[in-house]
Amino acid sequence: MAAVMPSGSSASQARQVQSVQRRVWLKPLVFGLCLLPLFRLIAFGFELGGSLGANPIEFITRSTGTWTLVMLCITLSITPARRLFGWNGLLQYRRMLGLFAFFYCCLHLTTWVWFDQWFSLQDMIKDVIKRPFITAGFVGFLLMVPLALTSNRYSIRRMGKRWMSLHKLIYLVAIAGILHYWWHKAGKNALQEPMIYAAIIATLLGIRVVYWWLGKRRSSANRLAQSSRSRTT
Repeated sequence: MAAVMPSGSSASQARQVQSVQRRVWLKPLVFGLCLLPLFRLIAFGFELGGSLGANPIEFITRSTGTWTLVMLCITLSITPARRLFGWNGLLQYRRMLGLFAFFYCCLHLTTWVWFDQWFSLQDMIKDVIKRPFITAGFVGFLLMVPLALTSNRYSIRRMGKRWMSLHKLIYLVAIAGILHYWWHKAGKNALQEPMIYAAIIATLLGIRVVYWWLGKRRSSANRLAQSSRSRTT
């Protein structure tokens, strides 16, 4: 008796079911992994051995700032990974990762507002104006606010194409983050880590520029082909 081969529609439905099943446990897993840096800070804070070091405020500030940049880099890597390797499933995590970048940025800012400035608005304004790395960091945070507020399905449906245009601000956020880190470390003559992050961001943005340029060339070639066909008919 011949084996019954599954139809194309059945195979497609099976793949969709498997995709949904993977999503059920993968999203909570990614969510939990993104919270690990926070749990680490909390654990260090409660540990009696003084794991936060001699200057706990500096440790918290550095850690939250680093993880803001890490989350930004991971978020920006989704599109290049999708285009280069066809990993389209990563798109479902992009908004969540972007929101975690904003979350750690808020913790980073809160550390500065609370422990460094003690909620003094006057001192904060002076600091933003006086120190360029604070200015860059504050600008980056302000640019992230509309991105975080619109990272939901309602805003995507409501804004349409404008949503994509708005969320290109993440490129400026990444540049502001690098400038914030670079200028901060420049005063201490310790640029090794900022240079690594700058290289990663430059690569991720450069890949987008290459694909944009190739798309423009392809569009121009298509227009020329259509124009030549219309002249010959």
